[in-house]
Parts: sequence; C-alpha cells; structure tokens
Amino acid sequence: MARFTRFLPGFCMLAIIVLLSGCAGSKPSSKVPDTAFLNELFTRYPGNYGEVFQSPDKFRLQVVYTRIDRRRNNQPIFTDYHFNVSPRQYFYPASTVKLPVALLALQKLNELTVGTLPAETPMITEANRPWESPVYNDPLDHRGIPSIANYIKKIFLVSDNDAFNRLYEFCGQDYINTALAYMGYDSSEIIHRLSIPLTAEQNRYSNTVRFMNDSGRVVRSVDGERSNWVRYNRDESLGSGYLSNGKHIQGPFDFSSKNRLLLTDLHSMLKSLVFPGAVAEQQQFRLRPADRQLVLKYMSEYPSESRFPFYDPSEIWDTYCKFLFYGSEKQPPRKNIRIFNKVGDAYGFLTDVAYIVDLAKNVEFMVSATVYCNSDGVFNDDKYDYDSLGLPLLKHIGEVLYNYEVSRPRKRSPDLEAFRFNYQDPADGQAGH
Repeated sequence: MARFTRFLPGFCMLAIIVLLSGCAGSKPSSKVPDTAFLNELFTRYPGNYGEVFQSPDKFRLQVVYTRIDRRRNNQPIFTDYHFNVSPRQYFYPASTVKLPVALLALQKLNELTVGTLPAETPMITEANRPWESPVYNDPLDHRGIPSIANYIKKIFLVSDNDAFNRLYEFCGQDYINTALAYMGYDSSEIIHRLSIPLTAEQNRYSNTVRFMNDSGRVVRSVDGERSNWVRYNRDESLGSGYLSNGKHIQGPFDFSSKNRLLLTDLHSMLKSLVFPGAVAEQQQFRLRPADRQLVLKYMSEYPSESRFPFYDPSEIWDTYCKFLFYGSEKQPPRKNIRIFNKVGDAYGFLTDVAYIVDLAKNVEFMVSATVYCNSDGVFNDDKYDYDSLGLPLLKHIGEVLYNYEVSRPRKRSPDLEAFRFNYQDPADGQAGH
C-alpha cells in the first residue's frame, strides 16, 4: 500500500455502519498458498485441455481455489490453492469490476446520512455534461423507479452494463479507487464506464445523483465532480494487432488505460462478502446485514426466478452467467446447486469468480479463474475463442473441483442454511423455482 497516500473522508463515518459478523472469529489462513495441488489435479483430469494446463502462460490461465472446512461451531477454515497465479500477468477484468463497485455503492450509500438509506431508495441520475445521460425511471423495476438495489440485481442476474455505469457514476472514480487502495487492493484501478466510448478525461466525471423519499422529496444529493485520481504508471500491451474504426493496426494493443484487477483480489473480495470474517477488518466492505443478504440473493438467483426485471428465457437462460460450472450450456441448472459469482468477458478474456454450494450434498468451495481466448492475437475483431476454448475450459475446471469436493472426506459437514434464499420478487405472488 505504499502508493496509497490519500485520505478517505467517507471512512470517518464508519462508526454509524453496522458490520455484519455472521462469520465473526473466522481467520484467514496464514499458510502460503499451495501451488502443487492444482497442478496435480489438472494433470490427473486434463479433459480436452492438456495443452492449456501444460502451457498455462500461453493462455494466461490463472486459477485460485479455496477449500473450506468447518469447526464444530460451523466456523469456516480456509486453505487456498493457486495455479499459475501472478500479479504481473495482466488480464482485462471486463464485467468482474461490477462486483467491487456494487459493494462500494452500498457502502457509500450507508455513509451519506446518519440515518441509513435502504438500497431500494429511489435514485435519480442527472446529466451535467453533453456526454452524460439522465435516468428518471426504470420500467424494469416493479415500482418503475431506479434504485441501487435494482441496479445490483441487473448486474448479477445478467451483467447489465448500464446498471454498472450508474453505480460507477454514483460512487465516482476517486471514491472507488481510494477505497480499494485503503482496503489493500492497491493494484486495482477502475477508471472507466463499460460499453460507452468515452475519453479518459470524460470518465473522470461523475453525475449528480439524488435520492428521493416515497413522496418525491429529495432526501440526499451527491453532486457530480471531476476525479483527481492519479493514474498508476502501467505498461500493459498485448497481442499483435487490433481493429480501430474498421482499420487493422499492426502492433500490440495498449491496456494501460483500461480497468485492472488481480484475480487474487477478486477472489478475496468475494470471500469477504460471503465470509466477512475471512479477511482482515480493513478489507471488509462496510455493509449492513440487509445489504449483504441483498447481494448474495441476487448473485445466486437465476433469471427465470425474476419477474422484475423479466428476462426472455430464449435470450437469457438460467446458466447465462455461470461459466465455472455450466460453461456455455443452456441446460436447466442442477437442483440444489447455487452459485454466488460474477463473470466477465471482453477482449478475449474470460473470467469467473464463484462460491459454489450444493445444498443437498452439503458441499461448498470457492474458485476463481481467468483465461485468454484470442488465438490470433488481434483485438476488437470479434474473433475470440470463447465457445471453442474458454467456456468449456471453465466448465471443466468447475466440474473437476466439484467432483473432488463431493468425494473428499470432511470431519464435519457444513451448515449451509444461511445460503438458502427465497427468490420471490417483492411484487410477485409466486415464488421462483
């Protein structure tokens, strides 16, 4: 954290925030992560991916796996295993940046007032500059009103980019990156919106956001501002060429102005959400119990279980965002298995960060993986190997670890009742399947 020198004003209000401690007392493992176990496991069960496991650098494959055992009081014990993990091996995080930003949006909302504002509080986004766009209603919400809660739901059910952009605009670039650096994630940079062609300077600006009560009165405003975040000096260029305005440019594509997250940091962020006591207190997102429950519910919900928003199953299938267990398959999800995760895919990089539970067999584990699916080395040509390599590979990794978990002996079976959710929508008269 040597580069972190900024003072974070919002954190002085943390005394008003309730820290969830459902796993209080659980401690992070003090052991150096094991690198041999996954090497041996993938050698034993290579599937169709022997070349990938034998030459992981070529495919920029990284895997983090956490085995979870339980004490008598159900307190978790973590053992981490790594495969080809390196902080120097850049991957474009794509939509996985939505995980920390969703959590930071809830954290910032809690810091706004002495009396907490629920995540369902109506949220209006104003446009202050020509490149910005306002939001006054949300037809996909059962009330027709935008809110942080519904943006988070759309982020985790279908990885909605606009929902992420609205939370990015609410948090602001300074808050996001200063908070992550304070928490120890000082290699991270989240510095741009998604799917909107804006300049680096335009992405420095955040929108004005207003929170309203049920009568339409403004109860809290957050003015838009320009970020003063000092960019890290990064040299991250990849590939042999790229397309720009329909023209093929020879030479590597520069990712140094793109978002950046380490796989180990993403894994830790998810672990801190699922098991708040699994990381040091400074690395815990400051969430109310209701916030944490909201995120976990939407992370594990299937699109068909949502009425608001409604998703056409012919276009958005239930396993749409569950790469590490289902790959690209459109089959119905397995009963009793729930996956709390966030995926990302762009520029040929495919990533998934997941906590997987089988509520019938009492199996649980965490796995995060990223792989590079761009065999021709050209970016922006839409010729990526997602279907032929990336998605089936991530499915294979998830299956290998799941089968290992089902077969391995445990001293104690975990109590996973905390991860059973009622997926019924607030305005829905029928529960999801």
